[in-house]
Amino acid sequence: MISESRCPVEDGELLVRRGGEGPALLLIAGGTGSGDAYRALAKQLYADYTVITYDRRGHFGSTDTTTGPVPVSLQADDALSVLDHAAADGPARVFGSSAGALIGLDLVARHPDRVTTLVAHEPPAVHLMPDAGGWLEAAAEQVRLARSGELMAAVTRFADAIAGAALPNLPNLRLPHEADWLRLFDRELTEFFDYLPDLRALRKASTEIFPVAGEGSRGRYHYQPAKILALELGLPFTEVPGSHLAPQRNPAKFAAALKELLTPES
Repeated sequence: MISESRCPVEDGELLVRRGGEGPALLLIAGGTGSGDAYRALAKQLYADYTVITYDRRGHFGSTDTTTGPVPVSLQADDALSVLDHAAADGPARVFGSSAGALIGLDLVARHPDRVTTLVAHEPPAVHLMPDAGGWLEAAAEQVRLARSGELMAAVTRFADAIAGAALPNLPNLRLPHEADWLRLFDRELTEFFDYLPDLRALRKASTEIFPVAGEGSRGRYHYQPAKILALELGLPFTEVPGSHLAPQRNPAKFAAALKELLTPES
C-alpha cells in the first residue's frame, strides 16, 4: 500500500510517497522532478525496502514560493527534510539519478550521518570533465532558448545529448508538463551544471558511495563524470544495465543491480 503525505520545507511543501517494507530507501528524481518517474522501479523494490519518493519543490504535487535560481544545496535540504519526515527512525539508503545524483552527493557531503549508502547514477557534474566549457555553453544555450519561448527546441537539445532519451522526429509533437520543463531550464539547469561536488567532504564521509553509469551511456557526457568522481574519491566505478533512463525504462534489471549495491556484503 502506498501512502501520500505532505512534507513542509522552507518556502514550500513536498508531496511524499512511501511504500514497501524494510530499511528506508530514498529515491531522488532528476529531470523535471517527478517522484512518479520511479514508480516502476519502486515496485521492484517494495519487497526489500521502504521506498520513499517525492516531487522536487515546485514540480508536480510540490510547491515553492521562492523566485530565482534554485541551488543544489536547497534541493539537498529538501531531501534531508523528506528523510526526517518519512524515515525518522535513523539513517537511510539513497539513490539519485542525473540531477538527483547531484542532490544526493550534496546531501552526503553535508549530512553523512543521515545516509548509509548513496548510489549516484550518472550525475551531470560537468565541472569534473576536461571539456566542461562546451557542455556549460550547451546548457546556457538551452536556457536561452527556453526563456525566449522556444521551449521545445531547448528540450530537444537537452534530450539529444542523453543516451536513449532523444525525442522522435514527429511534426507537431506535444510537450507534456511544459511548466515543469520551463522551471527546469529557467531556474534549475544552470544551478545543476554549475555544481561541483565537495570532494573533500565526500572523501571524509562515512557514507558508502557508489558512482555508477549505464553501459548504454558510454561516450555520452553523463557517463564520464561518474568515472571521474570514482577516481577522485578513490572508489570503484560500477557499470549498471541500460542507459541514462534505465531506472524508468528497464526497472526490473536496474532494480536487481541496485539491490546488489545496496545490500551489505556478509
